[in-house]
Amino acid sequence: MDEPPIVVILLLGDSECGKSTFLSQLSQGQNSVRTKTVGLPLLRDLDQPFVYDVHMYNRPYRFEFYDTASPEDYKFLHPNFVILCYDISDRRSLINVQQVWQRVVIRHYAIRDEKIPLMLLGLKRDLRVEGEGIIYPQEAYRIAQEMRYDRYAECSAHTGEFMNEVFEDVARLAAKTTTKNGALSEPACLVM
Repeated sequence: MDEPPIVVILLLGDSECGKSTFLSQLSQGQNSVRTKTVGLPLLRDLDQPFVYDVHMYNRPYRFEFYDTASPEDYKFLHPNFVILCYDISDRRSLINVQQVWQRVVIRHYAIRDEKIPLMLLGLKRDLRVEGEGIIYPQEAYRIAQEMRYDRYAECSAHTGEFMNEVFEDVARLAAKTTTKNGALSEPACLVM
């Protein structure tokens, strides 16, 4: 049997935005995402990549997730898919996606391969409460569209809310990166 295609997935975003908790919850498998984060394993940078073997579209895939905030680590990767993460309860983290992390993607990855799909992922959904500084889904979705990202999603690793749906969306997009056409979204407008 052939080896499964390996898809390198890079999570970028400010420290403390929830990337590690998201991956830690994923490491518990599909049946545990409805539980609280109490007792979630601590994922260490030295243990990277965090590997998930998935079977879909009648074939196996190996997804290798990298969660890193250190430029020395991520600039040498050659990801097939980049997920830019922000904390829903912290407006500054979304601003940093636009002003810092987007530039990192362009500088290190877009030059090498313009076919890298991008996803904007809102984390800590359970912390969304009415008030100043909170990012609502419509606003983040609009920003994702303006920045020409291929997907937008949000979830809470703490409560497990939308974890399965987000992982399914990530898995579908990651699997498409192994196809001839890649995983980029079709352009909304065509010039005739």
